[in-house]
Amino acid sequence: MIQKAVILSTGDEITTGKVVDTNANYLADKLHEIGIELAAVLTVGDVPERLEWAWRTGIQLGDVVLSTGGIGPTADDLTTETIARITGRKLFRDQASVDTMRRMFATINRTMPENNLKQADFPEGAEVIPNPLGTAPGFHLPVPDGDRVSHLIVMPGVPREMKPMMENWVVPWLGKNRGTNKVFAVRIFQTFGISESGLDQAVVGLIKPEEGRVAFRASFPQISMRITVEGEPGEAERKLEELSERVREKISGYLFAEGDASMEEVVAQLLSRHNIKLAVAESCTGGLIGHRLTNVPGSSKFLLADLVTYSNEMKQSLLGVTDTTLNTHGAVSEECVREMAAGVRKRVGADVGIATSGIAGPDGGTPDKPVGTVCIALDSEDVKTSRRYQMRGTRDWVKLLGSQVALDWMRRYALKIPIEESQLFRR
Repeated sequence: MIQKAVILSTGDEITTGKVVDTNANYLADKLHEIGIELAAVLTVGDVPERLEWAWRTGIQLGDVVLSTGGIGPTADDLTTETIARITGRKLFRDQASVDTMRRMFATINRTMPENNLKQADFPEGAEVIPNPLGTAPGFHLPVPDGDRVSHLIVMPGVPREMKPMMENWVVPWLGKNRGTNKVFAVRIFQTFGISESGLDQAVVGLIKPEEGRVAFRASFPQISMRITVEGEPGEAERKLEELSERVREKISGYLFAEGDASMEEVVAQLLSRHNIKLAVAESCTGGLIGHRLTNVPGSSKFLLADLVTYSNEMKQSLLGVTDTTLNTHGAVSEECVREMAAGVRKRVGADVGIATSGIAGPDGGTPDKPVGTVCIALDSEDVKTSRRYQMRGTRDWVKLLGSQVALDWMRRYALKIPIEESQLFRR
């Protein structure tokens, strides 16, 4: 029965701070969703004796140890050898994994280095977990520990390889081995425009502890709220929907999605569904709006152009911003972004144009227009509006927040929600 888990992250790049360990956060979240207690998170560098200590400790503390990293082809990838050593297992070479690796290299017309074969070696008794996105398969190894068994599950450290393995193999396996027929029903609400503490305050008392668990996560610039309900199949889902309806009514003004969806994914879906063609003109956000939208597959269906007109000359020559506007109001003004949005829409023949201009900092502010001033405008046949915002934070935060507000405007436009209702960061 799997009740307690330990997460083990390995690698000098983590312990030296060169890489942020986002894997541990992700795994902890997944464990929480299915009701498995997290006993500890252990992080160690690529030092044999420290790795041995971490694995022995994990086996003692957890019914399952989830490991990421240390299964690459290089000399400092020591996870598999360490497990074999502390469990007294010999290594075997899995031919199916070798064949898969060779096919991967063949598809890119490259000869596979011989050290990659190391990734096909596993401790005796291990079950191989395929990795369709990389050359490092994972594995599952049950290890007796006195009168109990601790299960070791080893996955790659690369998030894009680890996450599908976790979701498609590990989570179902954990669910089957929890020792109960009860299920966990989970719903995530994505919000923007309210702080984590504000969201907590907004829903306080809405869900009783015996009804479900509520958790919050701040992932700038959005805040997510998760509800988890445990119960019999069917009953848990019914109760979750009842609780979700309470939440929707309470936070509707800030809610933009349910599930693991980003603002750009929501906007892309809406623009595609309503066949709205978009043109973007960016100054202070430097192409970030277009970057986020083109991260969504199928963005060519709605995004016609994204012009980064950083200089005044480009604002004039490409978008038709007038000398009078720049001389009288400046590039960072509602007047300027209105002309930018109208100019980019007309230039490429889009249904709607959106534009940004601002002062991201750390320099360039004035008493009238301090650092963090961002102006946004939207232009279409039926909607023409602009706003000036005062944002706070570092340069990258101002840029990201500016792009988020602009995307939220597009969401509101597509849903025919008045943009004027948004009071975020208004001057």
